[in-house]
Amino acid sequence: MKDKESWLKFYGDVPESIDYPEITMYEAVMKTCREIPDAVAYDFFGHVSTYGRFAKEIDRFAGVLAHLGLKKGDRITIAMPTTPQGIICFYAVNKLGGVASMIHPLSTEPEIEFYVSVSKSRFALTVDAFYQKFLNVMDKTCLDLLILTKVPDYLPLLKGIGFNLTKGRKIPKVPKDSRVRWWKDLMQLRLPDAPQADMNTHDLAVILYSGGTTGKPKGIMLSNYNFISQGLQSANWVGTDRGDTMLAILPIFHGFGLGVCVNSIFMGGGKTILVPTFTPDAVAKLIRKKKPSFIVGVPTLYEALNRHPGFQKTDLRCLKAAFCGADTLPRVVKERFEQIVKKQGGNVKLLEGYGLTEAVTGIMATPVNEYREGSIGIPFPNMKAKIVKPDTAEEVPCGEEGEICIAGPAVMMGYLDQEEETAKTLKVHEDGCTWLYTGDIGTRDEDGFFYFKLRKKRMIKSSGMNVYPAQVEDKLYQHPEVADVCVIGAPDEAQGQRIKAFVVLKDKTRAGPDMEKELIAHCRKDLIKWSCPREIEFRNEIPLTLVGKVAYRVLEDEEIERLKSVDL
Repeated sequence: MKDKESWLKFYGDVPESIDYPEITMYEAVMKTCREIPDAVAYDFFGHVSTYGRFAKEIDRFAGVLAHLGLKKGDRITIAMPTTPQGIICFYAVNKLGGVASMIHPLSTEPEIEFYVSVSKSRFALTVDAFYQKFLNVMDKTCLDLLILTKVPDYLPLLKGIGFNLTKGRKIPKVPKDSRVRWWKDLMQLRLPDAPQADMNTHDLAVILYSGGTTGKPKGIMLSNYNFISQGLQSANWVGTDRGDTMLAILPIFHGFGLGVCVNSIFMGGGKTILVPTFTPDAVAKLIRKKKPSFIVGVPTLYEALNRHPGFQKTDLRCLKAAFCGADTLPRVVKERFEQIVKKQGGNVKLLEGYGLTEAVTGIMATPVNEYREGSIGIPFPNMKAKIVKPDTAEEVPCGEEGEICIAGPAVMMGYLDQEEETAKTLKVHEDGCTWLYTGDIGTRDEDGFFYFKLRKKRMIKSSGMNVYPAQVEDKLYQHPEVADVCVIGAPDEAQGQRIKAFVVLKDKTRAGPDMEKELIAHCRKDLIKWSCPREIEFRNEIPLTLVGKVAYRVLEDEEIERLKSVDL
């Protein structure tokens, strides 16, 4: 390592190293439950559960899953918004030594089929609104049992009635089906406590998903130890205390939502405020009413809050820290947020961080008391980082661009059933450490602050979510009228980037608004909504590089210039 981890001098009160307990996530949360049973664990629209009650809910559902036949090593797909059911199930599965495969509840039917198949899930948990999509894949996969729940199951009475009279009315009734069991009924069964499985801290516990250049998502295998270590790292970084409150805006299928907003807070004895869907109105109201200590989000979230009149008038003295990740934070967004916080009595900076699902989530961040323009910060305790010449182990001089590599206890076990991809990404260097090649290009300065420059692999960040152009292009190519296509991320003030497709038609006379609508609808059948193009531009040809590859950067540059001319 250059300068022997020179960033340590900026740690302040953060410990340079942490002693990570070699336990499971279930054991970690139960330790908190025993120590502070009367403290509040989570708040879901006014439905409040203490740690003591939370422990009983987890153990009860573990008994249910054992009764249904889930055993150590079995996989269960959890397709839930950020609600109590998803979190209770997550820890119950961990108690039994099972593996939680976390996916977006709005996944399309083909995506669900893929996730269930690749994870070999025998069980699945989702809300009743998505029954039909899961039913349609049951005969094509190893899925044996579907557990359904309703959002009002954990809402206070009046809010539940309100939900049923509005959104609930639009949900089709689920017919009787022997392969379907209902959460509410299961939780009322009188079953014996299930014994805790003999699960090791280094065993596979969670599968999260990341796309790839081929367009096919990769299952990221994460252990208990990965989550325990990352949780303690992030908690020590911001100095969380018992009684602190986290606004859990990021979803639980997302590493940050699951690892920090949920698991880390529970390990430390804080309270998490569960937010199943993000709207500026809802979040502004929750901040005003619940007074969270911490907010974690993506740039588009902070931009939306900055514009919201209610947030601009909220008392913000409650905030201890605010962090931004998943995409580059524009300076104007940072400065505007900090101006509003200061005006409203607060005294926190919006701190930028960096991470990836292959290491659970954030593994470096700006120190609380040290800011560097454009920096993504310095590594967390026990995490190492360096810049190497792409595809080599050779470290480059400070200030020179190269690939960001990281090592440490949060680094994944590997990619599910993809040994070749794992070998390309995880490499043992001369220091004996296993280094994760992130695919991101960056630099570091003499003090050990890192700077993100660009992604080595094509990836678009739209509203903080990963979109892989190859996946969208593959779908467009399946349309019989498409001859050639290139998908880019176009700059967008609200989303960070919006999905734009450049398409060459076989019959160029058919180009126009009707064909644009048809192609977008074609994508929406199988792709999750933020992966679908918001705009399609028809071309006579797609530009190519000198070696014949699609010159997507040319199209990106053209789009930037076009937007500049519009602004003028």
